[in-house]
Amino acid sequence: MEIKRCGSIPSRPGKAGWFTGKTLQNPVIEAPEPARVRATVVTFDPGARTAWHTHPLGQTLYVLSGCGRAQTWGENIVEIRAGDIIWFPPGEKHWHGAAPNTSMTHLAIHEALNGSTVDWLEEVSEEDYNAAP
Repeated sequence: MEIKRCGSIPSRPGKAGWFTGKTLQNPVIEAPEPARVRATVVTFDPGARTAWHTHPLGQTLYVLSGCGRAQTWGENIVEIRAGDIIWFPPGEKHWHGAAPNTSMTHLAIHEALNGSTVDWLEEVSEEDYNAAP
């Protein structure tokens, strides 16, 4: 058994190019091989969001609080709320983040394939973000 005490893993801001707006990431687990699971709690300030990205083995989001938005490439933006569970299949191009006037926190769960959990792509434009959900 291993216990990581509260405060022993520092929070980190979202990386420029991967996120637009203010975000805070709190790592939960990066299991050693042969396990592949990774999980992070991400808090998005109003209007903050990820860039477009894909996951080699898919991603599950569990919205913990607030209200946000998510979109799969070529589809309409959808509103996501606390308690919602969202699944993005492997390779599906998507983004997710907070609503324009409300923060949102989610638990992101994904697996590593050959050490990679995500492939980051272009940023989501203001025009695309502001398209009505």
